[in-house]
Amino acid sequence: MDPALKYAMLLILLGWVIWDVFPVSSLVNASPAKHDFGHCERTVKKWASSSLDLEVKEDKHTLQDLLFFLHVPRTGGRTYFHCFLKRLYPSSLECPRSYDKLRFDPSKPNCRLLVTHDDYSMMSKLPREKTSVVTILRNPLDRVFSAYEFSVEVAARFLVHPNLTSAKQMALRIRSKTKGVSTLDIWPWKYLVPWMRDDLFARRDARKDKGPNYVKGNDSYNMEEIVMPLHEYINDPIARDIIHNGATFQVAGLTNNSYLAEVHEVRHCVQKYQTLGAFVLEVAKKRLDNMLYVGITEDHKESATMFGNMVGAQVISQLMASSSSMEGAANNLSEQSTSFPDSKSDNSHHQDPNNSTGQEAGEIDSTIPSTENVETTKENITVGELMKSYEVCISSLRKTQSYRRTNSLKAISPANFSKETRLQVPQMVLQQIISLNSLDVELYKYAQSIFAKQHKHFMRKLDTTDMQESIFDIAYDNPLWKVVSLAISLVCLLLLIFLIVNAKRRTSKLKI
Repeated sequence: MDPALKYAMLLILLGWVIWDVFPVSSLVNASPAKHDFGHCERTVKKWASSSLDLEVKEDKHTLQDLLFFLHVPRTGGRTYFHCFLKRLYPSSLECPRSYDKLRFDPSKPNCRLLVTHDDYSMMSKLPREKTSVVTILRNPLDRVFSAYEFSVEVAARFLVHPNLTSAKQMALRIRSKTKGVSTLDIWPWKYLVPWMRDDLFARRDARKDKGPNYVKGNDSYNMEEIVMPLHEYINDPIARDIIHNGATFQVAGLTNNSYLAEVHEVRHCVQKYQTLGAFVLEVAKKRLDNMLYVGITEDHKESATMFGNMVGAQVISQLMASSSSMEGAANNLSEQSTSFPDSKSDNSHHQDPNNSTGQEAGEIDSTIPSTENVETTKENITVGELMKSYEVCISSLRKTQSYRRTNSLKAISPANFSKETRLQVPQMVLQQIISLNSLDVELYKYAQSIFAKQHKHFMRKLDTTDMQESIFDIAYDNPLWKVVSLAISLVCLLLLIFLIVNAKRRTSKLKI
């Protein structure tokens, strides 16, 4: 038989065998794409199931030993940190990860406040049953706008340098010499700002080559000659990985800054197959359910009032009780020190007289209570005083931020960001932002429903004695309230005189 014919018959027989053993349907199902989806679905479901099993909170309304402020970027959380929490907590009680320090040490015994852009995976390093979580969410459309604007604003500050190389070198020198923390050290700006900085320098160099009249148009969000247009920004892989659905991923613990290595595969799977986002959303909603407080940026006044009364009041009560016990321990130590006259000199090596960095008390050896470590809650502040100081603080903070923003944006003039210029953005771009943030849109709606329930719960608590006293303290300091109270007192006095006179008249009539 011809060898070619033999070879052809062999191929036909082999084909029949494959057809019997592996039908066409099974070959189709074994396609790489289908296999990837199946693998991703199992991975995401497994993660979601294990995450939901951990979410058991018996008394979510009670502040635990540690307060973890999960700060979603561009939601106004830094205002709460400066104007509420730094007013409440002594600096020695801040965890070393709170903004101005980059390394978290969960073994620090005095650690009571953690405020950070870290995602929920941070809970893996915290005592879960002794930790209360709070957060604030913002309308996803506004949050994306704000993230874009802030990235450009900070990057524009580097344009004072003649070129990109000079800007990078100066930034490295400053960061190596100072012990403070730059925006470039903080997630997500450590990714977003360098990206925008490099882009701004590239566009400035292009303008130099093409002349000063090269800039066209008046839409600040689409002025490509000066700054990356918004529509280009939202479609870049960096924005898709960090910005879009950022709140959901942060609450779920799935950002690219996560402490858990295994969650990165989950995030990539969800980004690749959008239908799997439902599992992530379920976990994020459950975690919001178990938080001590959920604020809404758009309802700023109500959110701040609730935070002050729901969280602030408990912090004050907790720290006052802690302060009393610490003072008792300090008194015991001072009594014991009479038996050890050299104890003061033995501890002197903890304090460096040449140290001008302002090292916080308790960071050297906080396992032993001492009079130096005892800090009270800012003169036993009341909720009413806290709210007053908050209003003053936020006004000052906004002025400072506005001044800095105005100066930064001068470097990219005529481009300028404001509520008015946002109105120029095409509807198509707005709809795309909403579509790219579909998980955040749903989580924001859910957060609004939680906020409404919290507000209802808060209004009920107004009937309690403590809440009435705090509100009375605020109202009494108002001059109008003093006038009203004086008028009420006068009316009551006149009524009392009238009753006495009337009673005497009746008595005299009876005698006659």
